[in-house]
Amino acid sequence: MSETEQTAIANLLKGEVRGLETLVRIYQLRSIRAAYVILGDRQAAEDVVADAFIRVYERIAQYDPLKSFAPWFYRIVVNEAFKVARKANRSDSLDEDPTFLDSLLDKAAGPEDEVLLTEMRYLMLSAIYTLPAKQRAALMMRYYLDMQEKEIATALGWPLGTVKWRLHAAKKKLRESLVPRFGRSALDYDW
Repeated sequence: MSETEQTAIANLLKGEVRGLETLVRIYQLRSIRAAYVILGDRQAAEDVVADAFIRVYERIAQYDPLKSFAPWFYRIVVNEAFKVARKANRSDSLDEDPTFLDSLLDKAAGPEDEVLLTEMRYLMLSAIYTLPAKQRAALMMRYYLDMQEKEIATALGWPLGTVKWRLHAAKKKLRESLVPRFGRSALDYDW
């Protein structure tokens, strides 16, 4: 954990809002993208993250400063996203802006590549949104937030075997969905 994060958390523990402002600057964009992967709705993702930051402010005393802040925070974000997904039954939704998650894929070199990348991005997001929310969450935490399986299990309170199974099932479904569209080269992607 960075010194900035430690200072922010110390300030929050004293009830100072400036600590929360620092954490928002550090975590807002990635957490919105994480919630978006689960929900498929940009506005809902932004609302979830706003609620998560409020929860952090209200429950900072429950945070164990001997542990990393990120998994604790992302657990709040993911759980809030699950609640919203269950209420809205958004398991099949897809935001109208498929370029919102641009940072998940590398930029292409030329205009032809950019068109192909946009199509691939849309198809990949469409395939991801066919997955159950918990598989999307595991996939997002592993490949977008770059968390290890054990960290995901700790953050979400799932057994390690459940995390491994959800990742395996998600990757299998994505391969099955993407191979007909992209050919065998879809199997070369580091799932």
